[in-house]
Amino acid sequence: MRFALIAGEASGDLLGGALVHALRKRFPQASFYGVTGPRMREAGCDSVDTIDRLSVMGVAEVLPKLPDILRMRGELCRRFAADRPDCVIGIDAPDFNLALEQRLRQSGLPTVHVVSPSIWAWKAGRVKKIARAANLVLCLFPFEPRYYDGHPVKAEYIGHPLADELAEPVSREDARRLLDLPQTGPCLAILPGSRGGELKYLAEPFAQTAAWLAQRMPELSFVVPLAKPSLRPVFERAVAAHAPQLRWKLVDGHSRDAMRAADVVLLASGTATLECLLLDRPMVVSYRASVFTAWLVRKLIKIDRVSLPNLLCQEAVVPEYIQEVADVAHLGPAVLELLSQPAARERQTAQFGAVRRELRRGAADSAAAAIARLIGR
Repeated sequence: MRFALIAGEASGDLLGGALVHALRKRFPQASFYGVTGPRMREAGCDSVDTIDRLSVMGVAEVLPKLPDILRMRGELCRRFAADRPDCVIGIDAPDFNLALEQRLRQSGLPTVHVVSPSIWAWKAGRVKKIARAANLVLCLFPFEPRYYDGHPVKAEYIGHPLADELAEPVSREDARRLLDLPQTGPCLAILPGSRGGELKYLAEPFAQTAAWLAQRMPELSFVVPLAKPSLRPVFERAVAAHAPQLRWKLVDGHSRDAMRAADVVLLASGTATLECLLLDRPMVVSYRASVFTAWLVRKLIKIDRVSLPNLLCQEAVVPEYIQEVADVAHLGPAVLELLSQPAARERQTAQFGAVRRELRRGAADSAAAAIARLIGR
């Protein structure tokens, strides 16, 4: 048995690593290869290429790299079509993976797309493209399969692998000890994103917000987990310009430990917000992109909440500050309220428990079982 997997960014790598482990339990002699990140490689998936080549945000940011991305897709298509793996599994990254899956499905290979594109948020017509590309769509959220009703593609809800992975509690004290943070006093975790484009737009307002908060809470410490060492200089420049004297702790990786150690989290919208919910930490969510990307998204999107916690709680329990309002004037007071008022923290986290229970479904094992049914094994 051979499985080809293609992940497009850090969140897809997390999902891919869990899926490789689950498939290996079902198929002990199977081999795995594809486009990987560190979690997938640790799980035993051989790397044909890395997610770094695909981790690009925003329309304006993608355009300069488009020739290389298209060349990469062509290379993968030719390789997988020649290798004939038993199943091709695209993990998220729909703009890249769906076109690749469609070409490989047309060549006779079974294809699975893990993580439903957000057809409930924008471009609902994409379901037709998904149906042409994938034999099976594995949905991570309970409200998603109904959007595929009436279309020639099977969609199954499997729960979310992160809900299973983060089921074991870790105390705030243990996390602070691990990261060498003060055991007493308030702590804010700042997660400015996992891609260079995100830090380009968020490092400065996040550093400014930290300085604003420190003026009002001098005892406040800050921990910043950076997804890749290459991102550290970007955030260090923002710190040097706006908040050089604060109690900073910058670490490579350890995003979950940083969230566990913190009293409140300020972070970029994305999968990390779901991790924060699963770790039961109150948060303020923000996001910025280029002017063109923001304009285009506003034309297309049809929901009034963007963060996963608010979508899953079905109400706006988490403050969101996007684009023009992603600034210190809005972020500072929102974070300060959570840091200074236990009741505000409790109001937010009280909604998280039901979501955790719903998402905790043994997702990786459910996905492996669904894939086994698809390929008749």
